[in-house]
Amino acid sequence: MNSSEWMDVESKYYMFLVRRQPVVIERGEGTRVWDVDGKEYLDFTSGWAVNNVGHANTAVADAIAEQAKTLLQTSNQFYTVPQLKLAEILVENSAMDKVFFCNSGTEANEGAIKLARRYGATRRNGAFEIITALNSFHGRTMMNVAATGQPHYQELFQPIPPGFSHVPFDDIEALKGAVTDRTAAIMLEPVQAEGGVNIPSEGYLQNVRDFCDENELLLIFDEVQTGLGRLGTLFGYESFGVEPDIMALAKGLGGGVPIGAFMAKDDACAFVPGDHGSTFGGNALTCAAAHASTKYMIDNNVPANAARMGERIQQGLDAIKAKFDVINEVRGMGCLWGMFFESDVSPAVVGACNDAGLLLNPLRPNAVRLMPPLTVSADEIDQAMERLESGIATALA
Repeated sequence: MNSSEWMDVESKYYMFLVRRQPVVIERGEGTRVWDVDGKEYLDFTSGWAVNNVGHANTAVADAIAEQAKTLLQTSNQFYTVPQLKLAEILVENSAMDKVFFCNSGTEANEGAIKLARRYGATRRNGAFEIITALNSFHGRTMMNVAATGQPHYQELFQPIPPGFSHVPFDDIEALKGAVTDRTAAIMLEPVQAEGGVNIPSEGYLQNVRDFCDENELLLIFDEVQTGLGRLGTLFGYESFGVEPDIMALAKGLGGGVPIGAFMAKDDACAFVPGDHGSTFGGNALTCAAAHASTKYMIDNNVPANAARMGERIQQGLDAIKAKFDVINEVRGMGCLWGMFFESDVSPAVVGACNDAGLLLNPLRPNAVRLMPPLTVSADEIDQAMERLESGIATALA
């Protein structure tokens, strides 16, 4: 079947929840993917920052194949070696002390919120409110919709769960002014990815950390997208030198398989047995894949490559910006970048780039986002910049 025929299958059977690009991806290798018609693309979406060690990474594929022949899943009332190996490598390479595994970034944030509320209930006289930032994105369950600081995600799903307030990102005074005796925690993305690749000013996250310490509040970092090398360090907090009390991970953790985690320092671990759980969370198959991916990332210093390649991406984007007046701004860090236009040309640019063999994320009507695998090479970036420039020129013609 060709791409058009597969799209007809989707229209007949699949809920219409995603405005897909007209590309039916069949296979991938490294930074490249191919559709069912044989066309090759440079994938600068990485499954929304998931395929951090590249498509079809051999270490991850081998771990999945071996584990699938051994044990897929068992009740969490028993120990499993892959779960414990993954827990060890994450804790030993982070500032956190403990970890719990779940199945997605939304679940990881849900667990982080629940842990903070348990902490507030038992250690802060029943405090339960959590302050998040405007333009944040924390997931699509009802609790995370409430946590997300974007009203359009909430408007049609009222009533949303209470207990959240939202303040402007990168505004320490607004955050301080929102705290009450009901506040248990502050929850932030180190860099707002879905919200527009918004990078905090120097010192902001440290000021938040200091304020939390002074007021015995928990600091939660949603690192679902910034964690596992995306910003050029293994965890995003390391790029800013600020340690959270609780951290949510997912996306790049599994090397392509669905897994989430929330980690915490010992002082924040307020849960007791029975407070939280997951049937599939921490199953042997996904933990084996995530351990292989994380070990590959550490052994091959993939975050450092992300930092170096990020500089090359910035150079390429800046050079393209200089050629087109319609481009207002380029911003990002590591392998997370946004290009912003003065008008709503993003759909046309993404379509033209599809044709040119470059996959992008249409972040906003006036913006595109670039998130290549962290194993991307300099030559692949140069090719991507050529295709991006061609796509923009075609879209504007």
